[in-house]
Amino acid sequence: MTADRQHDPGRQHDPARPYDVVLFGATGFTGALTAEYLAEHAGPGTRWALAGRNQAKLRAVRDRLVKLNPACADLPLLHADTNDIASIEDVANAARVVITTVGPYVKYGEPLVAACARAGTDYVDLTGEPTFVDRMYVKYHDEAVRSGARIVHACGFDSIPHDLGAYFTVKQLPEGVPIHVEGFLRIRGDASGGTLHSAIGIFGDPAGMIRAERERRRLEDRPAGRRVRVSRRPAPRARVGDGWTLPLPTIDPQIVVRSAAALDRYGPDFSYGHYVAVKRLATAAGMAAGSGALLALSALPPTRSLLLRLRAPGEGPSEEERAKHWFSMKFAGEGGGERVVTEVAGGDPGYGETAKMLAESALCLAHDDLPETAGQVTTATAMGDALIDRLTRAGIVFRVLRTG
Repeated sequence: MTADRQHDPGRQHDPARPYDVVLFGATGFTGALTAEYLAEHAGPGTRWALAGRNQAKLRAVRDRLVKLNPACADLPLLHADTNDIASIEDVANAARVVITTVGPYVKYGEPLVAACARAGTDYVDLTGEPTFVDRMYVKYHDEAVRSGARIVHACGFDSIPHDLGAYFTVKQLPEGVPIHVEGFLRIRGDASGGTLHSAIGIFGDPAGMIRAERERRRLEDRPAGRRVRVSRRPAPRARVGDGWTLPLPTIDPQIVVRSAAALDRYGPDFSYGHYVAVKRLATAAGMAAGSGALLALSALPPTRSLLLRLRAPGEGPSEEERAKHWFSMKFAGEGGGERVVTEVAGGDPGYGETAKMLAESALCLAHDDLPETAGQVTTATAMGDALIDRLTRAGIVFRVLRTG
């Protein structure tokens, strides 16, 4: 759950912090796309910088950015290495908001979360790794509450369309009533090397994921007098449009329910079901079989090593391939005798739109008038309507399809 800041939020305007936004990981595939987005959209009033361990690669990124925006010729380059804690702390102390695309996060992410929690620095990433998110809550949520840091995980395709889409849907329904929402994802996309390695890491340690979740549950407050949960009821046919569905075992429903726990607007009894929708039953069966095979192969060290060689970190689909990618997330919500169907939709989900979502999340934290929150918080809790407005202006669709 969220918590009010315990300090003067004016610390974000401390002149000792020379940067509004620092991007850590710009030499990776998604990091480079995020840097390009910032170069074109951060605006002249945003003080931002790149951080990484390889200065030569950072200079190469900056040279590419100059072609998009000549002002990037003076973009500062900071040293940051997860094996050099002092360098990570220097970055956290210099920034109002830090973006990191350096994953797998369960392997590389903790030092930066720890540094931001200590320094009172806002933090965003694009992780979809439940184990990492739960461990960071257990270790650093309370410290971030004390310092005023907003630690916001899953600020890419995991989990902004789902979290903000559910939030948008709830706001179309009456207040103070039990609400049930189901989300149905249709997607065409591809995975980068970093995404593949993160996914295999998740599947490769299911016992660790369960332990981290249980430890978090022991510490996490429950909403007083309210009930929130992930719905497990089957949905063999899509409730919005034709097709078949499968439960989608990603981090997204956990994020949605955490937003519901933090915000009274979700009502006294909120439940959320999360599904992938396909047109053909054979496709659904194939996806289920493929997911089972990936889970089994990831659990065995020899086959896990083979899977990791399929695509190296830093590799990803070409610009031409990404131009063919898209996503549509439709939500069916009901509460107080009313029903609504909404949609969040956009282009290339894993990379182009993820870079956009990640960058706009950081800019939102740096510049917008937001609720007073601190600790590990969700995008809906920390940014809500302000981030929806930003993403809508940036070309991601939030719309009501029908009511009644």
